[in-house]
Amino acid sequence: MHSKLDKWLFKQVDNTALVLFRMLFGLLIACEAFGSIALGAVKRLFIDPQFTFTFIGFEFLEPLPGNWMYVLYMTMGIAGLLVMLGYKYRMAMLFYAITWAYVYLMQKSSYNNHCYLLMLLNFLMVLLPANKSASLDARLNPSIRKEHMSRWIYIFIVAFLGIIYAYASVAKFYPDWLDGSFPKFLMSTRGRNFDILQQDWAHQAILYFGLFFDLLIVPFLLWKRTRWLAVIASVFFHIFNSVVFQIGIFPYLALSFLLFFFSTEVLHKRLIWKKTYYAAAEVIVPKTRNFIVFSTTTFLLIMLLLPLRHWVIKDDVLWTEEGHRLSWRMMLRSRAGVGTFYIVEKDTGKKTPVQLQKYLSFKQERSVVSKPDFIWQFAQKLEEIYAAKGKEIEVYADVKVSINGRPRKQLTDPTIDLTKEEWSHFKHHSWIMPSSLYEEKDPLKN
Repeated sequence: MHSKLDKWLFKQVDNTALVLFRMLFGLLIACEAFGSIALGAVKRLFIDPQFTFTFIGFEFLEPLPGNWMYVLYMTMGIAGLLVMLGYKYRMAMLFYAITWAYVYLMQKSSYNNHCYLLMLLNFLMVLLPANKSASLDARLNPSIRKEHMSRWIYIFIVAFLGIIYAYASVAKFYPDWLDGSFPKFLMSTRGRNFDILQQDWAHQAILYFGLFFDLLIVPFLLWKRTRWLAVIASVFFHIFNSVVFQIGIFPYLALSFLLFFFSTEVLHKRLIWKKTYYAAAEVIVPKTRNFIVFSTTTFLLIMLLLPLRHWVIKDDVLWTEEGHRLSWRMMLRSRAGVGTFYIVEKDTGKKTPVQLQKYLSFKQERSVVSKPDFIWQFAQKLEEIYAAKGKEIEVYADVKVSINGRPRKQLTDPTIDLTKEEWSHFKHHSWIMPSSLYEEKDPLKN
């Protein structure tokens, strides 16, 4: 006799949505890899810079020498095509998951939440039975063929998407979004090629649409009466993002998740009718039941708690960036800074300003004069470079930052030697000056 929980989680349902998602996912990750070569991202991020800014704690990761990064990305693209075809699926998906985690953790100059999402999805897809039908694996080895899967897979994916969209909406409940000043600033920079986006009504539309789309999209997709309205809104929202912000495959990846909200019978009839449809609705509890329940629940709890960490860190995350990453804080702020790093040689006391262009690419330089973790890492890198020359140094940073077009304000304490400072992912750093973002009237709101 099965428990209610087992009947809910392990009832077998048709796997059409997962199979179709695998095909789209494989195509998209292949495009991401090949596109990174064709559009120059590999050269810009890994070949040209003297060094990369890794996620803190992953300093041991370095780009492959010479042109081998091109070979790696080409191989990743091929792996993506194998995922799409469902050939050697697990091996191909695991290879892509590991290599994407490698390139993601190795450089964060082009960080966004979409890259983080893709890293998580890669590993999740390794574990999901997405190659059991409509795949070369199933054709070559009929013993693995299945037209069904446990319902927990649908529940897990929908819950994961719900968390992502909910946090994307909650993060927008801050003054610069709610008064329309950031949507206005965003369109004046990222949307400057579109005259229509410079109108006040457009800024108000972006304010409310962005806020309520993220908040309501998953519930509206789940409810049959509002599903098609949600689909239309999704297509508009993600195509808009693709055209205006040019963020690669990710709007189309988001659209591919719509598959999990439609009836499998409809998907089967409209998109993959040659596949055998499963309707037996058996309850099959696997031997790994407890592991599945524990691991999926733990993962979702981490996804729920990790974005909340900035609430236990002193000061405003908008200013300090502490707790910003891995938190689904998407399209929320713009940072621009100016600054000077000073090296003081301990033996002579000689103080010298650092020529940033000597060490950094243009993209790296923009981050090093605006984001605290880059500032700290660059100080450690300078210490390492001078240590290799047999010199002991101190490093001081005098950095001023503008948030969302405001006048620049002092971000770092220029009297603190950053080589002596430790980094923590879960507490405030005293060398970051206190926030004063809302202490005076903002010219953006006039």
